[in-house]
Amino acid sequence: MKIKTNGIELNCVIEGEGPWVTMSHSLACNLSMWDEQAKLLVSKGYKVLRFDTRGHGASDAPDVTYTLEQMADDLHGLYAALGIKHSHWIGLSMGGMIGETYALKYPGVFTSMILADTTSRRPPNAEQMWGDRVKIARAQGMDALVEGTLSRWFTEPFLNAQPAVKARIGNDIRTTPVAGYAGSCEAIAKIDVLDQLKEINCPALVIVGDQDHGTPPEMARQIHANLRGSELLIIPSAAHLSNVEQPAVFNKAMLDFLAKVKN
Repeated sequence: MKIKTNGIELNCVIEGEGPWVTMSHSLACNLSMWDEQAKLLVSKGYKVLRFDTRGHGASDAPDVTYTLEQMADDLHGLYAALGIKHSHWIGLSMGGMIGETYALKYPGVFTSMILADTTSRRPPNAEQMWGDRVKIARAQGMDALVEGTLSRWFTEPFLNAQPAVKARIGNDIRTTPVAGYAGSCEAIAKIDVLDQLKEINCPALVIVGDQDHGTPPEMARQIHANLRGSELLIIPSAAHLSNVEQPAVFNKAMLDFLAKVKN
């Protein structure tokens, strides 16, 4: 369904009954990234909200600069439209950054947080790195970014062994609107909330693949250290999309954590 929020329309899917769980995808993906996890959560008695972030999937993709605060406001409007007062949060990469930003801007809404393969502080070269990728996308289209992105998101053995998954995720990257990709890159290149994470007061689980070079284990450890009472899981043999590359480990950690904090 499409819901108007913060001046745009967001595409979202709601499934199941029970406590709300909101799932937020990475840059250059869409809500289908969570298909396996959403199906599992519904089977365990959760009501799952997935949405395409602005600039992605079937949501609007205005050709302007985006900010993480704006994306948090998108979510806040979505919650208001759906009457959601509290929700568990699961966000990977950009989805984790949106979750961090939202939790700081709108404290008390998240019942718990799972932050996977994400960051809370931009590296020194972030604006140049993301700027270079935006230039490629605008000049050559998203197809020019597919192979390089896949090689960062997955380990080589996984890509060799899972051609169907490689093709599916590659198509998600390829079909991401250039305007949405560019606007989102500008947003995530500026993230700097590491020191503020101490203000967040809800149970949290930090997950990262041991071979994630984009948002590496060291950053996960820093997030863990700054989120009071949080748990940390480093998943072996996984790169950036750890929920896709090692779903069994990811899913068990997700369900075990939510079972402890469920209400």
